[in-house]
Amino acid sequence: MGFDFPNSHTRPYPHLNDARSLPRQCESGVQMSSNLNGDISEVKFLTVAEVASVMRVSKMTVYRLLHSGELPAVRVGRSFRVSESDVNEYLKGSFFQTG
Repeated sequence: MGFDFPNSHTRPYPHLNDARSLPRQCESGVQMSSNLNGDISEVKFLTVAEVASVMRVSKMTVYRLLHSGELPAVRVGRSFRVSESDVNEYLKGSFFQTG
């Protein structure tokens, strides 16, 4: 009866447990998105709160997009950063025709 809580060592997102399970990264540790073209010096990175503000959704919605892989991100410590161009690409790809 009640909730069955996982052990303290269990992570809610097992695919983010270990860097070895992540896709291949470039030498600087940044996973290259298809629209970064190898030069990250000009990339503007946004926080999850900033992405939520731009998209006009909650931060939890942004986290869901990140964890599902729909929106690529860079992990900095325990935080995520998303390139502004990836946010724009995601929004462009999300439009659909009505009526």
